Amino acid sequence: MTGKKIGYIRVSSFEQNPERQLEGIKLDKKFIDKASGKDVNRPALTELLNYVREDDTIIVHSMDRLARNLDDLRQIVQKLNKQNIKIQFLKENLIFTGEDSPMANLLLSVMGAFAEFERSLIKERQFEGIALAKTKGLYKGRKAMLNHEQISLLKSKINLGIPKARIARELKVSRRTLYNYIPAI
Repeated sequence: MTGKKIGYIRVSSFEQNPERQLEGIKLDKKFIDKASGKDVNRPALTELLNYVREDDTIIVHSMDRLARNLDDLRQIVQKLNKQNIKIQFLKENLIFTGEDSPMANLLLSVMGAFAEFERSLIKERQFEGIALAKTKGLYKGRKAMLNHEQISLLKSKINLGIPKARIARELKVSRRTLYNYIPAI
């Protein structure tokens, strides 16, 4: 019996186009996450891992789309392989079946380590760019989530004793964001 071909796509933001990752690949089903890859707690990934069955093949554009660090990558690949599920990475041109040679396991570790290293370099360059922009007075930080009118409304609702979770829902912000504004009022 031949298993299904299942695609996993992950983009970091809602503006990115997920369709380009597995464009032209015939799939029986695909799972799309629009979330950071910083950890493996992603809705579509969880759904995928619960959906796949023995003899299925999971197709992913590249290793960094599945996991951002080597430990998570190896853990996911090994878990799938133990269930007789293959995983294919298109960009790296690698397929892991569970019956892999020591060389394949080495490649998984090396390629995963490079993906993790590349991510850390990108993050480092981003922080350096922000620091430089701050010294030049060009970096203003993230746009404020609440305007003056909303902050006044927040203050009055807190004074009335309205639960903070409810206020956050009404203002369409997270509770964390709401709590960030409270010391300023």
